[in-house]
Amino acid sequence: MARIRWVGFDGDDTLWKSEDYYRQAEADFEQIVGAYVDLADARTHQHLLEVERRNLKIFGYGVKGMTLSMLETAIQVTGERISARDLHRVIEIGRATLQHPVDLLPGIRDAVERIAADHEIVLITKGDLFHQEAKIAQSGLTDLFHRIEVVSEKDEATYARVLRELDVAPPEFAMVGNSLRSDIEPVLALGGWGIHMPYHVTWALETEHGVDADAPRLRVVENAGQVADALAAIEAMPAT
Repeated sequence: MARIRWVGFDGDDTLWKSEDYYRQAEADFEQIVGAYVDLADARTHQHLLEVERRNLKIFGYGVKGMTLSMLETAIQVTGERISARDLHRVIEIGRATLQHPVDLLPGIRDAVERIAADHEIVLITKGDLFHQEAKIAQSGLTDLFHRIEVVSEKDEATYARVLRELDVAPPEFAMVGNSLRSDIEPVLALGGWGIHMPYHVTWALETEHGVDADAPRLRVVENAGQVADALAAIEAMPAT
């Protein structure tokens, strides 16, 4: 039988809602910029995405990087005509997004408790350190995890480091998350297992991945209540 020693959980849009607040921030941003330009003609949404992609290596993931990218985009698409008052409104969008409530996804606490009863579990989440720490504290899940990792990027190198520090081999590790790009693909590449729990909305940059739907170490669940069963099915498989 395949033995899973450690189970990893993503944070945003796996344990709690997140992308919904980013989408609302983008809608509020476009309402401000729309007073200056035709949003379609200016390709405002695409322009913002391109600026965010370019800025990731400088500002990193999270609300603060998004807010700086919104300010840069607003200045560019309006030809520097946007007022200081409206730039301040963009900053307030970022502030409000940083202060959004932490709403756990349905059934996630029970799912985490069920898995923690038989496995060591680690929370691996990326983004701004202060914001992630605040969300983790507000989630009420902190005491369930044996380890918490807030990282700047979720790639093969990051997961390899975490697994080394946990002293666990990739085939003995399973990662639960909503993002194929960040939560699943790097773990599969290392030889671990991925349990994909899609969220109803995904940031465009997180949809860019190379995971095959029939990848042998990939399992897909519809909700948190199915995660433990997916893990049990993995462990029931013959060891290879």
